Amino acid sequence: MKKDIHPDYHPVVFRDPSAGFAFLTRSTVTSEKTIEWEDGNTYPLVDVDVSSASHPFYTGKSRVLDTAGRVERFNQRYGRA
Repeated sequence: MKKDIHPDYHPVVFRDPSAGFAFLTRSTVTSEKTIEWEDGNTYPLVDVDVSSASHPFYTGKSRVLDTAGRVERFNQRYGRA
């Protein structure tokens, strides 16, 4: 590889706070937050919104959305006799 053209590739912990799930991998992502991992070393921490532990496709749990207001608004607009 050519020197000084590639970003720093280092260990990073990705955490899904909603599921309490974290994993250690390598990435070019940087973060100011750090976490002490199970091996005793400190790594940069990146919080993610969705992971395999919280995604409805992988967990089989669907999220319930309140659509009652949308249906009522549709009926008001286009009327139901």
